[in-house]
Amino acid sequence: MVTIDDVARRAGVSASTVSHVLNNTRRVNPDTREQVTRAIADLGYRRNSAARTLAGGSSQTIGLVISGISNVYFGPLLNAIERRVSEAGYVLVLGDTHEDSAVEQRVVDSLLDQRVDGLIVAPSIGFLEQAAPRIVTSGTPVVLIDRNIALECDQLVPENTKSAQQLTEHLIDHGHTRIAAVVGLRGLDSTADREAGYLAALGKHALAVDPSLIVAGESTPDIAERAVSELLSRPDPPTAILSLNNAMTIGVLRAVRRVGLNIPADIKLVAYDDFEWSDLFQPGLTAIAQDIATMGREAVAMLMARIGGDTRPFERRVIDTTFHRRNSCGCPA
Repeated sequence: MVTIDDVARRAGVSASTVSHVLNNTRRVNPDTREQVTRAIADLGYRRNSAARTLAGGSSQTIGLVISGISNVYFGPLLNAIERRVSEAGYVLVLGDTHEDSAVEQRVVDSLLDQRVDGLIVAPSIGFLEQAAPRIVTSGTPVVLIDRNIALECDQLVPENTKSAQQLTEHLIDHGHTRIAAVVGLRGLDSTADREAGYLAALGKHALAVDPSLIVAGESTPDIAERAVSELLSRPDPPTAILSLNNAMTIGVLRAVRRVGLNIPADIKLVAYDDFEWSDLFQPGLTAIAQDIATMGREAVAMLMARIGGDTRPFERRVIDTTFHRRNSCGCPA
């Protein structure tokens, strides 16, 4: 194994100078830095991160803990976070919790055991009871994204309630009074907030709430498909559907096709969460788009500030959404 001493001998400098070049802990003459860099390349030297971390240094790694990496929602988020983490000179370590709090705890434990410098977490329902205490005890900086949790730390969440209300009111403006809402996992604040927006729109327009029109899609395509297929097979089906996340929207589309209906001729559809290719749908999907890239960039910026010693009060930022009107709602193409 090539050591710092080997690099120092090849470059004709002291081992401490090599260390300063590697860690940017002191100004080194440009010519000397070039000698050291060339020696590192020639010898193929690689730093022992684990040893350096155990010695009290930085691991130069950031842990990202999310659920459902295959979900298209997380693609732009992951890309934005990885880019900013890399720009800051860190490596991103990714863990998928599969929306299971026990798996989430194991992922968090593993990342903390690896001495990551900070964590970005899209928390599961059981996060507060299981993974959060270990993070707090470790003192590791953490930023929560996507879902609001009652924990003293920095958090970034999308706007949920007004956005769902806007979608519902758009359907009401089209004359619909029987609007179904496909809601996500119970126990998540995002599910409650979006359902609250739906209910607020009905209340604002003096429309009675029909509990049978609020169906559980549980944030998965398959469950949403079954629930909406049953809903559309009733004698008095809804005339419009509000889907409250993108995974469930896929299930809704499958259900509509299964029962032989067409959008928007037979039933109207609006959705919280936009797809990158929503404008390619026929018809185009009317949807609320989250600014995922901004959430990712700001999460990294907040985390790096904490890693750098920022002691300001914790923040909870709400990221605005954008309404994209297309024609699945009945608007002209």
